[in-house]
Amino acid sequence: MVPQPLDQLDLRLLQALELDGRASFSRIAQVLGVSDQTVARRFRRLAGTVRLRVTGMTDDSRLGRDSWIVRLGCTPNVAEQLALALARRPDTQYVDLVSGGTEVMCAMLPRTRQERDDLLLERLQRIPRVTSVSAHCILHSFYGGPLGWLRKISALDPDEEAALRLPATAAPAAPIVLEPTDEALLAALRRDGRAPLAELCRATGQSEAVTRRHLERLRASGVLYFAVEYDYEPLGHGVGAMCWLTVAPHALARTGQALAEHPQVRFAGVVTGPANMAVFLVGRSSSDLYAYLSDRIGALSGVQSAETALILRRVKTLTYLPH
Repeated sequence: MVPQPLDQLDLRLLQALELDGRASFSRIAQVLGVSDQTVARRFRRLAGTVRLRVTGMTDDSRLGRDSWIVRLGCTPNVAEQLALALARRPDTQYVDLVSGGTEVMCAMLPRTRQERDDLLLERLQRIPRVTSVSAHCILHSFYGGPLGWLRKISALDPDEEAALRLPATAAPAAPIVLEPTDEALLAALRRDGRAPLAELCRATGQSEAVTRRHLERLRASGVLYFAVEYDYEPLGHGVGAMCWLTVAPHALARTGQALAEHPQVRFAGVVTGPANMAVFLVGRSSSDLYAYLSDRIGALSGVQSAETALILRRVKTLTYLPH
């Protein structure tokens, strides 16, 4: 069945949730000028039609952790099983099947150096029928993570955005150290970013006052942010692609800042490896993707070469939800 396109109220609700994923339905309703019941009904409907959910995520850079993009070349008969196995791991995000079904790509967030070395140097290298492994550390992100793509749809006017947007958080001088209560709270919010406070108290084993204090601390420090998960196609994005750019070093900042403004760009960051910038793109069709690569990427003076791989199927978006 072809998903139905979303209407303007759907889009306004999605953008509102991305600005504050834990905003109450009554607060969102007041900003949108509709009833609480309408917001709740739309949320439930979108949960069923586009698999809408709000997920509590961590900005690992504020914990002193590195993020990686890993590319695994493999034989076609193992690609899907490999992607599913990676999707079930808690340290992976955005697991994709690409390149004719002979490459699996994923974002990985190892918590420690030991976990990183065990995964990249041992486990992935031993998987049967994997023909190549390349790992690219994200050195700097220009767009993505706490900056979600829904900010670019302009469904809300500036006053509505201001009413929902949380204050910006400055990067901490030193990495934040998580306490056991923080870890339990983050695990619960990753399952459901809008979980009621009573449910979060049960997960942490703490009182409402203590749980609320930890929640506010994690948000104020920028460690915790809320991402909105949904199927892309109803928003007119039938094609996704990963683009690996080789950019002159002196032009990295200028190019990354330009890419961050493009409506087609969901993620742009500087990475290690032969190509020094990774960009995740979305478009309505392959012809739209060609036009973007030709007109917008081609106009960036610092770009020396580009490799593009179509995403055949996204297996995991932030958290794993089996179809």
